[in-house]
Amino acid sequence: MDFTTADLCDAHADHLQVAEDDFADFGGSASFCGPIETVKAFEDNSRVREAVNEPGAGRVLVVDGGASMRRAMLGDNLAAAAVKNGWTGIVINGCIRDSAEIGGMPLGVKALGTCPMKTEKRNLGERGVPVRFAGITFSPGHYLYADDDGIVVSPKELSL
Repeated sequence: MDFTTADLCDAHADHLQVAEDDFADFGGSASFCGPIETVKAFEDNSRVREAVNEPGAGRVLVVDGGASMRRAMLGDNLAAAAVKNGWTGIVINGCIRDSAEIGGMPLGVKALGTCPMKTEKRNLGERGVPVRFAGITFSPGHYLYADDDGIVVSPKELSL
């Protein structure tokens, strides 16, 4: 779908939530969209690994890492798995690592920043639950649209 978040806001302002935080772009695709799948975990990316190793089918993985800047919830290996399995993008309320490698991949990635430290693998966290950060609620099955201007979420797929 060809879109800009600005055009979506002009056409569908009553149906959109707009993220308040300024996420940085790290992936090779600046614009991406798709149905939302969620992970909620703090400094443990075990559930992220599970998700990206499953068929993405054009979905966007939204990860609430509790805004931790101490551990990276995504690195190049998990990003490569996401590409291989058909995910269109990943939004992380937290950090990534291996940013140079991820920047060369055909995947949209937005995060708060980078941190070289990996997470511990304790198999903690939840999947498929609504998560709230950046002033909005990300619910599984809703649609996320992201580009250079920001992130918007709709309860349904939109058209221009």
